[in-house]
Amino acid sequence: MENVTVIVLAAGGGTRMKSKTMKVLHPVAGRSMIGHVLKAVQAVEPQKIVAVVGHQREQVGPHITAIVPDAVLAVQETQDGTGHAVRVAVEAAGTASGTVLVSAGDTPMLRGESLREFVADHQASGRAVSILSGRVAKPFGYGRIVRDEAGAVVAIVEEKDATDEQRAIDEINSGILAFDAEFLLGALPRLSNDNANGEYYLTDTVKIALADGLAVGAHQVADVAQTEGANDRAQLAELGRQMNARIVTAWMKEGVTVMDPATTWIEDDVVIERDVTILPGTQLLGATVIREDAVVGPDTTLKDTEVGSGARVVRTHAELAVIGDGATVGPFSYLRPGTQIGASGKVGAFVETKNAVLGEGAKVPHLSYVGDATIGEHTNIGAGTIFANYDGVNKHHTTVGAHARTGSNNTFVAPVAIGDGAATGGGTVVREDVPAGALVVPGAKQRLIENWVLDNRAGTKQADAALAATHADGALEHS
Repeated sequence: MENVTVIVLAAGGGTRMKSKTMKVLHPVAGRSMIGHVLKAVQAVEPQKIVAVVGHQREQVGPHITAIVPDAVLAVQETQDGTGHAVRVAVEAAGTASGTVLVSAGDTPMLRGESLREFVADHQASGRAVSILSGRVAKPFGYGRIVRDEAGAVVAIVEEKDATDEQRAIDEINSGILAFDAEFLLGALPRLSNDNANGEYYLTDTVKIALADGLAVGAHQVADVAQTEGANDRAQLAELGRQMNARIVTAWMKEGVTVMDPATTWIEDDVVIERDVTILPGTQLLGATVIREDAVVGPDTTLKDTEVGSGARVVRTHAELAVIGDGATVGPFSYLRPGTQIGASGKVGAFVETKNAVLGEGAKVPHLSYVGDATIGEHTNIGAGTIFANYDGVNKHHTTVGAHARTGSNNTFVAPVAIGDGAATGGGTVVREDVPAGALVVPGAKQRLIENWVLDNRAGTKQADAALAATHADGALEHS
């Protein structure tokens, strides 16, 4: 691409969203609408990106610069139309030369390859103005591309200003335009707001170019859905559905098996290798990566999670976790951030983990909580085990060595360490370190304190129940 400046329009209020969140910040497929647009415009290799902000710019501006740190923010204090917005952008940029590409900020399905083709066509044609257009079955609300008998573009007419004959035209203006920069700089001061809305329309530059005897044309995009925006939650949901369908289809064409595309959601940044199987009811979110031959689902949500080759993850919720090659997870497991499961490891049914590192072949099969812990290779943690990591003020770490075997219903009171090859008996509360190869078992005989509840919790429902049972037992003894 030759010397391209991109202007992204993101100043509108989006009142029909009825949200405290600015319209262009609403997410689709794991990225904000304007985030998708900013990703797409990068394909034309712009020398400068200028974003026009207005409503809720305290939200929008930082979001844009987080994605494109060197973006120029232009503030449109009053929304007086697209022509006024572009004028504000040009003033903020200081100057522009070559080609100026103008895009809306709420078209999340826009793709970079379409913009590259559009800009290449504009530059090759030598036009003053090029319009990215498309044909739609229901053009209501769009500006119409008006052509003469020879097919040349003679105007863009907005819905409110169109005649009945012009409203019947099905070729629409997408709102994405390319300009010769020198022409645009001269045309912006010549725009008028003499129209139904009292706004400065950028599309009136077509009239100015034609009056000056300059070339104007439209480049039709076959996939016109790429240019669709969202003005309310219903339209946003429909765009999300369309985008998800495209993402899922693309992965299936790359060799991924998706058992039920209708119930599978895959966000835009997810990476999936060949021969992965995705079962129904699965959501793959954020920067999740699934390696070859893994099986994920059903009813599983993974966010920013890596799943190794050949792993099996069923009915699981995981976030910021790493699941090793050949590992098995679930059903009904909850992997919280910081979880790492080694190759061939296992986290089984009704297990929750957090900041837990399991070595190769280590297993936590059933009904356990593992928080702030390191578990050595090929160790087995007994059912119902709790890693008691919190003392009410601070979190503490537990280390279990390699090839250890721990009994059911253990509690490891952190900080504590269990050595390599050690064992623990069922029901053990481990408060002190266990040496390698040692066995620790519950040591104290069960102690019974009669009438403790009546003496210490009198007046409670617990005490009332105990008292009633005591009286009942006494009555039975005397009967």
